[in-house]
Amino acid sequence: MRCPASFDLSFVSWWIGSLSPAQMCACKTLARSPLSSAMARITRTKRFRSLAFPFLGFRYRWNNTPSPPYFSHSAAAAAPAVGDESSDDTVEELLTKGDSIRGLMKMERRSEPEEARGRWFPYLDLCRVGSASLTSREVIKALEPYILDARKERIKRVVNNRSYSVSLVVEGLTDFGNVSAAFRSADALGIQSVHVISSDNRKRYKDNRHVSMGAEKWLDIELWKSPKECFQALRMRGYRIAATQLGDDTVSIYDLDWSLPTAVVIGNEHMGISHEALQLADLRCCIPMIGMVDSFNVSVAAGILIHHAVHDRFSRLGYHCDLATEELQVLLAEFYLRHRDSSMTIVHEYAKRKFGNCLTEVPH
Repeated sequence: MRCPASFDLSFVSWWIGSLSPAQMCACKTLARSPLSSAMARITRTKRFRSLAFPFLGFRYRWNNTPSPPYFSHSAAAAAPAVGDESSDDTVEELLTKGDSIRGLMKMERRSEPEEARGRWFPYLDLCRVGSASLTSREVIKALEPYILDARKERIKRVVNNRSYSVSLVVEGLTDFGNVSAAFRSADALGIQSVHVISSDNRKRYKDNRHVSMGAEKWLDIELWKSPKECFQALRMRGYRIAATQLGDDTVSIYDLDWSLPTAVVIGNEHMGISHEALQLADLRCCIPMIGMVDSFNVSVAAGILIHHAVHDRFSRLGYHCDLATEELQVLLAEFYLRHRDSSMTIVHEYAKRKFGNCLTEVPH
């Protein structure tokens, strides 16, 4: 039997009428499955040249026809999507509500050091769950069964390429779009620690979460009211402060040794870094310009700075991530806890099974 060149309604009716009861049942099941249950990730398949209907006894063949994008119905029915499952907090909400920022970080954080130390790592191997506490190993054991294998592999790969040795500080930015883009660059290039200096976190701006692509969920974001407060804390953690500025008395970013713990500061879109921040910084650096314009957009500058810092660390050290094995495990537990809104509830149930039902409830 030869298939007609075009599939019209009469052919479709004939084809459906020729199906057996079992085949008809399968078609009804497929037709009634909602499109929303399909996997969200759309991919493009290779070209194919034939379409076979073995139970109808014919094969339709054509040439040079690219296949359309497709989705996998069976995969969608078998497992949830791999994408982020988080609250709808935007960059705007995170930066205007300090509680939202603190709520992102789940593992217990270290207290501020009283004097400068070596490389800084902010977390303890401790997760408080109600009135009890769990180690990072126990957190991972509790949450791994609830995370798809592909997602676990991606999270592990990201964690293994994270570093706290370079930190990004944004001061006085008035456009959340630029803040969001800077966050996205930091996440993409393995920078875990980001600081925001703003004297008025309550000011409202346009929502730009689509610019950051959800990067803020995976970063350690800290808010500060002044450069003095921020820089003092960073120095106690062992960082030198490098403020970006145009001028003859600055050092090219290409001449800096980025293997040293460095917090690089970018400033306001129009005025640059404040006078206070410049005075308090340990050094001033710039991106050399050879065109008619003398500055980059602040989000572009942040991307260039971070990319060069990571590249320089690779060239000097042979690696970017410098976390110890124990620190990698703690950060992995932290990422697992951030994966879903329900993660803390799952961990709490694990703790109840371990310690009995005497735990207090997890605060929301």
